[in-house]
Amino acid sequence: MLKKGEKGAVLQRDKKTYAIVPHIPLGVVSVELMEKLVKVVKEFNVQAIKLTSSNRIAIVGLKEEDIDKVWEILGVPPGAAVGLCIRSVKVCPGNTFCRFGQQNSLSLGAELDKKFHGLPMPTKFKIGVSGCVNDCAEVCIKDLGFIGKPKGWTLMAGGTGGARPMFSKKLAENLSTEEALIIAEKLINFYKENGKKGERFGRFIERIGIEEVKKII
Repeated sequence: MLKKGEKGAVLQRDKKTYAIVPHIPLGVVSVELMEKLVKVVKEFNVQAIKLTSSNRIAIVGLKEEDIDKVWEILGVPPGAAVGLCIRSVKVCPGNTFCRFGQQNSLSLGAELDKKFHGLPMPTKFKIGVSGCVNDCAEVCIKDLGFIGKPKGWTLMAGGTGGARPMFSKKLAENLSTEEALIIAEKLINFYKENGKKGERFGRFIERIGIEEVKKII
């Protein structure tokens, strides 16, 4: 039996089959990858393909002996779906596709994903980027996120779902994309170096004080 996360696999409720989650940055799926997914579903009798809340696709119901073959067909790395790391960067269509978009969430999200996806952290860490105040990427409950407004990005931090939910708090506004990336790196590094194991970013901010966090940026 595989350990949790080994080969990107997560044991399912039946204690026999596994789910894997390919890394699909921003949830934008190419035709080529879609064709490979269809091939996997047909060839390995997959129980389900599930669109996740993190803009990813979970392939559910694989036998352990088939997992290596499936990854070989897909030709993409596993998504960081488990473990103490930056797991996902969830984005909305932004002003690339949506008439309400104020900023390019796909562009900022792509840079954040490239720089931080899978980075080890004190505990799981989620990022969101919404192109307008409708907040379709749910920045309000993300550890770190950005909301697009006419004059730039608003930085939000400290949100989380789960058993002890928290809403994110505004730390800065009217940021350029370049400033947003610089500040994101500063905050992530600060938390990585000073956060306690298992301490979500919102609890970390509560412990050290929001004014101390603002000094970092």
